[in-house]
Amino acid sequence: MWLTRLKALIIKELLAVLRDPKGRAILIGPPIIQLLVFSYAATLEVKNVDLMVLDRDTGYWSQELVQRVGGSPTFQSITAANSPAEVRLAIDKQRVLAALEIGPTFSRDIEAGRPAEVQVILDGRRSNASQIVSGYLSQIVGTLASETPAGKRAGSDVIRVEARNWFNPNLTYQWFMVPNLVASIALLIGLVVTALSVARERELGTFDQLIVSPLRTHEILIGKLIPPMLIGLFHITIYILAAVFIFGVPLRGSLFLLYGSAVFYLASVVGLGLFISALSMTQQQAILGAFLFMVPAMLLSGFATPIENMPSWLQPITLINPLRYFLVIVKGVFLKDIPLSEVVHQTLPLCLIAIVTLSAAAWLFRSKLE
Repeated sequence: MWLTRLKALIIKELLAVLRDPKGRAILIGPPIIQLLVFSYAATLEVKNVDLMVLDRDTGYWSQELVQRVGGSPTFQSITAANSPAEVRLAIDKQRVLAALEIGPTFSRDIEAGRPAEVQVILDGRRSNASQIVSGYLSQIVGTLASETPAGKRAGSDVIRVEARNWFNPNLTYQWFMVPNLVASIALLIGLVVTALSVARERELGTFDQLIVSPLRTHEILIGKLIPPMLIGLFHITIYILAAVFIFGVPLRGSLFLLYGSAVFYLASVVGLGLFISALSMTQQQAILGAFLFMVPAMLLSGFATPIENMPSWLQPITLINPLRYFLVIVKGVFLKDIPLSEVVHQTLPLCLIAIVTLSAAAWLFRSKLE
């Protein structure tokens, strides 16, 4: 009997989402937009940089340096400057991100084996891009220095460092971003759909009918829990297929471990959504509550900024963020073939978060039913 009631409630919840044009828009629009934006536009790579060069030497080696910088795909245009004041004005007006100033004795110092003067001037207002461009320019200058007469003479005494990137050897940005989207989109959809659930019932007046129905508190909770989890699993499947067949991200680990942990992850997300939904009286409040949680959850998950780089007082707050743990699992399954022990280690906190949030939501439901 209870299974029949539960099945009817689950079907009702799914139809309530799928029949509503706004609900369908939430399920289809944001995931596609985020897939395109994050995979292609939102990149930490620095390209098409405008550079200014103040060449006070105009010798062979300074011209060679300028040609090598111009041949790099990082730089879009190189503008010649005639004075330091021109360089200062260009950076001040943000016409260029960086400037390269070559000393007047650059070529003679290289031929004589003396330290040559090269100065890189960066726009500190764009600190992240400036640091990356500085690294690019330093690498070009270092390569040129190793090919100079003095560099060749000292080559036998210099230790050469060869960098190897494990798990993402070509540093392909989509390999980093798309697996992250598997977790973040599931958070977005699961949280928003669940948060709207009870709030929508209150606005439509069907929440009172739910209270007087034969359904018990735990049956209502399960009926509200399963549909968002099914929708979340559907989106995870779509993003896994897109990652493998569209973006070429390798899937080195076990899909069984990924889906197994995804169930507990979605349970914790839906628990948070139900808690927000039970507190909200309108759908507007539910949406605001969901985004109030989601934005800090994204920032404190290690999605873009390593948790180790955060202040020590802020790091403990990330322990209650389910996205933090599932990101480790998703990236590990895709790129690393993460072992079962590590999946279990990351899934246990998800179980705890799910238990706490679902219990709190059940308590709120029970208080509404009394």
